Amino acid sequence: MELVEAIILSVLAASTPLLIAATGELVTERSGVLNLGVEGMMIVGAACGFGGAWLTGSIFIGALFGIVAGTLMSLIFALMALGLAVNQVATGLALTILGVGLSGLIGAGFVGERITPAAHLYIPGLTDLPLIGRVLLGEDAFVYFSVALIISVWWFLYRTRAGLVLRACGDSHVSAHALGYPVLRIRTLAVMFGGACAGLAGAYLPLAYTPFFIPGMTAGRGWIALALVVFASWRPGRLVIGAYLFGAVTILQLHAQGWGVGIPSQFMSALPYLATVIVLVLLSRARTGGSTAPAALGTVFVPDR
Repeated sequence: MELVEAIILSVLAASTPLLIAATGELVTERSGVLNLGVEGMMIVGAACGFGGAWLTGSIFIGALFGIVAGTLMSLIFALMALGLAVNQVATGLALTILGVGLSGLIGAGFVGERITPAAHLYIPGLTDLPLIGRVLLGEDAFVYFSVALIISVWWFLYRTRAGLVLRACGDSHVSAHALGYPVLRIRTLAVMFGGACAGLAGAYLPLAYTPFFIPGMTAGRGWIALALVVFASWRPGRLVIGAYLFGAVTILQLHAQGWGVGIPSQFMSALPYLATVIVLVLLSRARTGGSTAPAALGTVFVPDR
């Protein structure tokens, strides 16, 4: 029972940054914008988040630093891709490269430092319950926030007028513009939301997952978050399943190495990314009825002057 509980807790911890980052990217892509800079925004959020927490001694302030850092990085993307109509794919890749270098510069002075990680919820008598106690009532605030975030995004997209307008911009920006909706403003706000989520997801890593910062600690999680959005067919409900599935694969390779499974450690370390590729290929082959992606995803919109 204790082993099962430990595995579930590990899966929740590994899945949380994926769920937060992928939720932000889902909103961005629903607006018709493809931002491939998630990895870059996450690693900058990790560096700034750890720096803020180390300097102030507050996990909350550190999380805010990560959110602001991710948002500022996303504004660079918005300026280039939306303001200047530069190719979105090239801009996103450039943002990732910029983020990797910038995070190394920002975090150089914090390498080797440690902080007290985010506190976990504890309710006397309830958190101590076998299995469900620690799983449901013993997590840190980031885990609960990730669940609240995906529920809020689902409600926003499918139960509000603003969500309908955002999806309209992703499906047909020309029609949305003809109806008088400010397409560029809506897409910019969506990109900023995606950047804030990516920054928070990155900050989670040194603030709660591992209480220290090392260069490149996102380890490709931004790319997995991008794949998750496709895996989920741009639907929040499926995104939750995908995030925890990929988190489970990540933890599986760690436990398999600990159990002494006779498989090369290099292959086990590559397993989460291999699973990402396999899932994308299977989804591509299964979609015989057409893509469920927003019709205007990745297209450039230049309003009439």
